[in-house]
Amino acid sequence: MNPSSNSAKFRVVITGDFYYPDGSLRYPDIGLNLLERANHMEVTRFNEHRNEIGSDQIGSANGVIVLAPRVTRASLQSPRDLLALGRFGVGYDTVDVAACTEANVVLYITPGAVNRSVAEATVCWMLALSHHVRAKDTLVRAGRWDERTRYLGCELRNRTLGIVGFGRIGQALVELLRGLGMNPPLAFDPYVKPEAARTLGVKLVSLDELLAQSDFVSIHCLLNDETRNLIGARELGLMKRTAYLLNTARGGIVNEDALFEALKSRRIAGAGIDCFVGEPITKPHRFGELDNVLLAPHAICWTEELFSDIGRMCCQGMLDLSLGKTPNGVVNPEVLEKPDFQEKWRRVTGAFNR
Repeated sequence: MNPSSNSAKFRVVITGDFYYPDGSLRYPDIGLNLLERANHMEVTRFNEHRNEIGSDQIGSANGVIVLAPRVTRASLQSPRDLLALGRFGVGYDTVDVAACTEANVVLYITPGAVNRSVAEATVCWMLALSHHVRAKDTLVRAGRWDERTRYLGCELRNRTLGIVGFGRIGQALVELLRGLGMNPPLAFDPYVKPEAARTLGVKLVSLDELLAQSDFVSIHCLLNDETRNLIGARELGLMKRTAYLLNTARGGIVNEDALFEALKSRRIAGAGIDCFVGEPITKPHRFGELDNVLLAPHAICWTEELFSDIGRMCCQGMLDLSLGKTPNGVVNPEVLEKPDFQEKWRRVTGAFNR
């Protein structure tokens, strides 16, 4: 790539899982028009989907927009022209952040773009579980009408929501539930100031207190060394037998063995699980044996609006970088000050910023 030539382009590559095998996009709108209408941008895609991005796939790309594949140290073996990875979403546990920084590559995410969709999906599951939607659907399909008296549900009125990880998604969830007559929400998050929670009518408590008092426990924290197996057998044992657990965050935050046993033994009433250890799940999962759980393939929040909002933010980040601007949502801001990154940034974008 020669940025000084008249044909120089800022080359963005999209991972293969955005596309069907025939090359058509799987999603109606991921913001690509932002890049395609800029004369200095070139957008291509990986020819194949791999669970881990290969350095050969990156090649001379200046930016990569990543949906599901992992990004490892091996992925970044030859990042001479690579400026940035745009992670399509807010989680980045599948990306080796330290390796990005060492390779002088910016990693950015799309904070705020997922808030509404995840919050709505959580409310959807709260209602579906507490009203036994799955069981009642099965009764009609099987012609077992008279069994309906066994499935009296409960309203959200006068119930307590406990939120593990009170960031933007948790806050959006609280706002969305206003007016449904629930008790004041509880939250566990050691990084949130009590006054910030109080302004939203939320009480910060310990994890044990939250688990013991909540009718719905909803997980919205990142997966990292602090949160891995945060909720295990002991913690599940603190929950009410009538309570529901909802995980729309990441697999591994809740110990799957402990959760399976708690659901199988009816130690808790049920769960909604969107995230699993060892994704993707390509054969029947053991949770599918249980009738008190709702499952989704890490897609319960996927909507047209979600992909449009994330896509526009992700593509805008690449456009900003190509014009010498810092994108929103940078995970490793220290890389921006490194002389080697600064030199690469000037070299790659020099032709577009004269």
